[in-house]
Amino acid sequence: MLRVVEVSKEFGGVKAVDRVSFQLSLDRITGLIGPNGAGKTTLFNLIAGSLRPSGGSVVFEGERIDGRPPHAVFAAGIARTFQIPRPFAAMTVLENLMVAPRRQSGERFWKNWLEPGAVFSEERSVRERARELLVFVGLETLANDPARVLSGGQRKLLEFARVLMAEPKLVLLDEPGAGINPGLLATLVPKISAVRKSGIGFLIIEHNMDLVMSLCEPILVMASGALLLEGSADEVRRDPRVREAYLGGAAA
Repeated sequence: MLRVVEVSKEFGGVKAVDRVSFQLSLDRITGLIGPNGAGKTTLFNLIAGSLRPSGGSVVFEGERIDGRPPHAVFAAGIARTFQIPRPFAAMTVLENLMVAPRRQSGERFWKNWLEPGAVFSEERSVRERARELLVFVGLETLANDPARVLSGGQRKLLEFARVLMAEPKLVLLDEPGAGINPGLLATLVPKISAVRKSGIGFLIIEHNMDLVMSLCEPILVMASGALLLEGSADEVRRDPRVREAYLGGAAA
């Protein structure tokens, strides 16, 4: 379980995140929505360790992780994607996945010299897992192509597969639907649902309301840095505060 408790972040006196609290179950797909500037990405950065909170705490599976660097949060089991994927352009699509697993034996210099057989066996397993995930996301025919040839939507699928290679407990997805054509988006949504059934939780920032309403429950709504509402898709649809947050005076 992830617990965010009274978390705040200030930039020069401006509160980008203002005492936000919620808890997130690892067997759910939780949506995070709000108008531009609501503080959603800043909150992601606070959870993932890219930013230190000005106040409050972030607790993951009973341990405080706020203030830890990103690699330590990643090691704890939280992986994230970004609005604009940045694969290793010169590496192949397959290689982009193979570098993702944590604590590989080949990363230790002495292991390569003293236990080359174990390193080779592990690398073979990693390669097999990477190929399975490329099939899962529909990129298997591009396995040996450099990642730079991928379209924006294909890069989103590659990044999704790459975080799964790390076997996380929680995935933070930052606008997975942005820049993806409807065909690829229709491929991605059931994949997220399938992964959730395997025991991996999701927290998703997304502006595509159809995607959020069909995929996520509960849904968190942020506005002006604060948590405005937490509820089901129906509760979010009906709440006048949500319409006001998105439409301002036009909501009247």
